[in-house]
Amino acid sequence: MSEEVLFEITKDKLETGMRGFPVGYCTTSHVDAQKGLFYMQKSIAELAFWDPVQVIYLLYYGKEGTSAEVDQFRKILSSRSTCQKEVIDAVQRLPRAGHPMKLFCAAILILGMFEGTGDYKEDCLTLIAKIPHLTAAVINHHAGWGETPDPRPDLGYMENFAQMLRVPGADFAELVRAFNLFNILHFDHGGGNLSTFVGKAVASGLEDIFGSMCSAMCALAGPRHGKANQDCLEFVLEVLSEVGEKATSADVEALIRSRLASDKLVFGFGHAVLRVEDPRATVQYDFVKKHYPDHPLVKIALLLRSEGSKVLSENPKIADPHPNVDAVSGTLLTATGFGYPEYYTVLFGMSRTVGIAIQIVYERLEARGGKGTPIVRPKYLFKKRD
Repeated sequence: MSEEVLFEITKDKLETGMRGFPVGYCTTSHVDAQKGLFYMQKSIAELAFWDPVQVIYLLYYGKEGTSAEVDQFRKILSSRSTCQKEVIDAVQRLPRAGHPMKLFCAAILILGMFEGTGDYKEDCLTLIAKIPHLTAAVINHHAGWGETPDPRPDLGYMENFAQMLRVPGADFAELVRAFNLFNILHFDHGGGNLSTFVGKAVASGLEDIFGSMCSAMCALAGPRHGKANQDCLEFVLEVLSEVGEKATSADVEALIRSRLASDKLVFGFGHAVLRVEDPRATVQYDFVKKHYPDHPLVKIALLLRSEGSKVLSENPKIADPHPNVDAVSGTLLTATGFGYPEYYTVLFGMSRTVGIAIQIVYERLEARGGKGTPIVRPKYLFKKRD
């Protein structure tokens, strides 16, 4: 088979979610089955404890910035970080019924109505700069935590988010440390995950970046994608309730085997690409072991890590029996003091907005020598239903 023909389209490839079919290029990140996620050429483990703005600079410009360049970029984001009053007022009039991702998607559309320019590159920067303020307003409104303070120019990207988010009784420094890590780990994940692909597909019809991002966040909201982090935490909580704080490895192994025998799901394991433990999960496991080793959820998450992989690896049909990023992210946030799982997908969306927005700019303004990618239009074959 020539280099030009990467895949043959055979019948068994249909109705498989287009898994593995190359359709374009991603200029920000990639996932290696054995090494995990890379932003540009840097592994996620190397980047995990950078300043978030350093990482955004890397993704936006495709290179590591000097201190002066990053500081200048930080000023640009800070100058755009406050949403117009009309945007926040409109968000606060949204209904609080339903999952907060519904509000988050609506809020992105509202932001575009008031502050969109139609210029993909300008709107990309605006969205990245304002998404912490917008997200804080959505969560504060949905949770009933009161009005959202404006961003402060003296604070960093996630420091601002933490001070705007009015979490009852939380420790500010603890929140900042956790949000920095969570944010960086979720900025981007290649070009073909559902939310990224959907956002770029909608943008291919020349919808603006805000409408495209709204569609991407609707894609992220499902339990097979972004909502998995919420489901995983609820699973860890359920296991803790069943086995107790003094559970042993044998107790957790028995519970996993019992669930599998009853055709119940074991959450937090497996990945479409990876065949090893997700390095993003590894970073988080190390983080919670260092900072919260005695937290009950951390103890259970660590037992699930070892016993889940052991049991699942016995099944030859399971290609990846290892923990993924969602296995422990909710535990990390809870141990930090943000024990509100209904908002975990919103946090994921706030982070992933960065990578998706930058990828949309590439596909609209840079791909194919500046012509941009054509409108997405896959072919479907007619099939008579039985």
